Amino acid sequence: MTDHVHHPGCGCAGAPAAVNPVAVELVRGNAVESRHRARACVVAADGRVLHAWGDVDEPVFPRSAIKAVQAIPLVETGAFDAFGLGDRELALACSSHAAEPVHTDVAKAWIARIGRTVDAYECGTHLPTDEPTAHDLLRRGEAPSAFHNNCSGKHAGMITTAVHLGEDPRGYVRRDHPVQRRVEAVLADLSGLDTAALPVGIDGCSVPNWAMPLRVFAATMARFADPAGLPPARAAAMRRIAAAWAAHPRLISGTGRFDTRLMDLLPGEVLAKGGAEGVHLAILPRRGIAVAVKADDGNGRAAHVAAAAILRWLGVGGDAWAGEEGRALSAPAEINRAGIVTGGVRSAPGFPD
Repeated sequence: MTDHVHHPGCGCAGAPAAVNPVAVELVRGNAVESRHRARACVVAADGRVLHAWGDVDEPVFPRSAIKAVQAIPLVETGAFDAFGLGDRELALACSSHAAEPVHTDVAKAWIARIGRTVDAYECGTHLPTDEPTAHDLLRRGEAPSAFHNNCSGKHAGMITTAVHLGEDPRGYVRRDHPVQRRVEAVLADLSGLDTAALPVGIDGCSVPNWAMPLRVFAATMARFADPAGLPPARAAAMRRIAAAWAAHPRLISGTGRFDTRLMDLLPGEVLAKGGAEGVHLAILPRRGIAVAVKADDGNGRAAHVAAAAILRWLGVGGDAWAGEEGRALSAPAEINRAGIVTGGVRSAPGFPD
């Protein structure tokens, strides 16, 4: 996708050793209790690596941070418009939601609109990740359904595409199903990679997830900020997805969760999306770039704080970080069950300089 850029771990003669930097620290009292190493990069839509920390060529599974790419066929096939769907559904297709009523109500109405039921889902079930909603469900003696799965919006989009094209949705999570073949083709086109040669695994919601170099993942996602040079239909689809993503921060994640709070703090400046196992993505639409982070130990708090540190370092948000919410996102306090502040999480000295 772009000329190779030397960086730690690239394997070239004379390149520095592959040691990912300590990016985040947990402090208890006045002592560092835990340290998290991470790799990270800032990449332009044309693939240029503008900044890199650690080994950004090592493949990572982007997990849920790739959902906007998985939503492209929903728009490109005409399924989105054929069923009269709107920005709320499109945002939910990109989400890892907390299963608050604001999320599940959209999912339920969406599935009904396409003439299907919750039985069409193949993502499995779990309790809502929003704790009050989970408690309400348990108090009512109700079991969670696939609507409560944090990936139910993505799966609704995949089912919708199959229904629109007259395909049997059953087995839509399998790599050989037309739904996943379309997703794989889009990923290959945007990344410039041969997906047949990439490591592939099964995500938590049962669909395929391809591992790719962190820098390529960042470049792929940066194209949502700058789709110049793409076929007009593809560029238009990506702009629609990015607009829905920006318009509905709460649908993307949920009340009190990092991605929603970050986009509320920096409206129009950041499209945020986390993924399991310490992956975080921040697209900067006004700059045509993306920031991608992978915490070595898979810790989400480390990925969040590292991403916030890079955004501050890039000058995104300006004085917003000095306010109470900005401080809470970039250096969150650790509070015990009794409500006592025991320490906090912060970017490590020297990161991301």
